Amino acid sequence: MVFIKMGWMLLAIIVICVQNSLAHDEYHRSPRNLYKFALPQNRMEATSAFWMNEAQAAIEARLEYTQVKGKARNVVMFLGDGMSVPTLAAARTLLGQRENRTGEESHLFFETFPTVGLSKTYCVDSQIPDSACTSTAYLCGVKANRGTLGLTAAVPRWDCPASVDTASHLESIAAWALADGRDAGIVTTTRVTHASPSGAYANIANRDWENDAAVAEDQYDPELCHDIAYQLVHSYPGNQFKVILGGGRREFLPNDIQDEEGTSGKRLDGRHLIEEWQMDKIMRNVSYQYVWNREQLLSVNADLPDYLLGLFEGSHLQYHMQANTSTEPTLEELTETAIRSLSRNSKGFFLFVEGGRIDHAHHENLVELALDETIELSKAVARAAELLSEDDSLIVVTSDHAHVMAFNGYTHRGGDILGPSDDIGDDGVPYMTLSYTNGPGHRPRQADNRVDVTHEENYRELEWRSHAEVPLESETHGGDDVAVFAWGPQNRMFSGMYEQNQIPHLMAYAACIGPGLHACTSAAAQAFVVTIFTPLLMLMLCNLFH
Repeated sequence: MVFIKMGWMLLAIIVICVQNSLAHDEYHRSPRNLYKFALPQNRMEATSAFWMNEAQAAIEARLEYTQVKGKARNVVMFLGDGMSVPTLAAARTLLGQRENRTGEESHLFFETFPTVGLSKTYCVDSQIPDSACTSTAYLCGVKANRGTLGLTAAVPRWDCPASVDTASHLESIAAWALADGRDAGIVTTTRVTHASPSGAYANIANRDWENDAAVAEDQYDPELCHDIAYQLVHSYPGNQFKVILGGGRREFLPNDIQDEEGTSGKRLDGRHLIEEWQMDKIMRNVSYQYVWNREQLLSVNADLPDYLLGLFEGSHLQYHMQANTSTEPTLEELTETAIRSLSRNSKGFFLFVEGGRIDHAHHENLVELALDETIELSKAVARAAELLSEDDSLIVVTSDHAHVMAFNGYTHRGGDILGPSDDIGDDGVPYMTLSYTNGPGHRPRQADNRVDVTHEENYRELEWRSHAEVPLESETHGGDDVAVFAWGPQNRMFSGMYEQNQIPHLMAYAACIGPGLHACTSAAAQAFVVTIFTPLLMLMLCNLFH
C-alpha cells in the first residue's frame, strides 16, 4: 500500500514538473499537441510555394476590379495583438465616454482610413491561432503551425532538428525591404523577443525559446537551435534592424546579472547580448545607442544614431494606465522615435509596431486595460500619419487574432461601456456589458444563483476582472476574422475578405519589394502597352477612315 501511495505521489510530481516546464509564457498555455507530428490535411499547405501562389493569385484578381495608384516608399504595419472587432467597438465607445459623449458614435483614428478588409486567422494545424503562426503569416506571407515562427508548416512545433533545415526557413517583409536598400525596425510594448515582433527576424520551432535556457529546458541544444534573442542580435535580418524598441532585457542577460531595474537575466550561456549588440556596431564602425528609460529615449531624438536599441523593462512594458511615466515611454513616443530614425533613408523603410498588451489584458479578463491599450495604439497610428505623407507612405493596421470578449445585453445609448447591462439574467442577477466566455474572471455559482459581481468589494477597480463563463487560468484566443485598415498608396488592395498571409504580399506589392507582382512593375507594363499600342491603334483608325 505504501508503494502504491509513493507511486501516485511520484506520478503527481512528474505531472507538475511537466506542466511547469511548458509554462514559458504566462499568457499563452502551450500544451504539447498529441498530433504535433501529423502532416497537414492538405500537404501542399506545408510548402511556402502554396501560400505564395495563393497570395499572388489574389493580387492578380484584385487588379481586375480595383483602381490602384502610387508606390509606397515607406510601409508601417501596426498590429493590435488580440484586437478583435468587438474590442474595436468597445474601445471607441470608451474613448468617446472619456470625452463626455455617449461614445458609440466615436471612432479610433485608424477607423477613418479609406479602406477596410477582413482577414482569416487560422493556422495550418489549428482552427484557433496563436501569435506565432499569425506573425509568420502577416510578416512572412506563409501560413504555418501554431507556436512556430518563420518556418513552413513542414516543421512541427518543438521540432528543433527539423527547423535547422534552411529549406523550411522563410523571409519576412523586413528582409525584403533590407534587400531593396531600405531600412527596417520593430517597436512593441511586449518583449522584443515575443511572438509578434519575432516574425520579422526569427526562424524557430517554438515561440517560447526566447533565450538559451528555454531551448535547453526542452532538451535541445541551444547551439543547434539558436534562441530568439540570439537571432535578433547575431542573425540576418535582425542584426541589420536600425531600430529595436520594446521590453525583454532578461532574455539578453546572463542569469547572474540584474538589469537596471533589478530584473535577473535568464541566459545560461553567459552571453551579455546587449553588450554583443554594441560590440557589433563598434566593429562595423557605425554610431549606436542603447537606452532603457523614457528620458533617454526622448533625449536621443536630438541626435539619432545609426542604430538604436531600447529595452525598457525586464519583461513586457507596463500597462499604460499603470505605467511609471518617468521611466516608461508610450507607444506613441516609441513610434515617433522609430519613424524619425528610419526616415533618414531616402529609399524608405519598413516598420513593424505592436500594441501587444491588448492581448495580455484580455487573457487576464482585465477589460478596461485592454480597451485602454487599444486607444494607445490609435494614438500611435495618428502620430505616424502626422509624420508621414499619404502620397508615399502606406500604413496598415490590423490584428493577429481575436479574443472571446463579448459585447452583449440591451443597454441604452451612452450606457457605461464598463458597467452592467440594462438587462438582467433570467435568474434576476445582473451581468456586464463586456464579459468573457472563459478566463480567470470566472466566479463559481453560489447556491442556485450566479454571483452578482456588481456587489464585489473591488468592483470596477482597474484590476477587477469582468466575469467569465468557463474557468481558465488564462482566457483563450478567438477564431473570428479580424479587421485590416489601410491608408496611403495602393490602400484599395486591402479591401475584401482574404487569408492573413496575403497581407505582407499586398504591402510588398505597394512598396515594390520582395517576390511576386509589384505596383511599379504593373505601372511600367501599362505604360509600355500605352506607348506601343496607342500609335498602332491610331494608325489603324486612320486607315479605316481613309
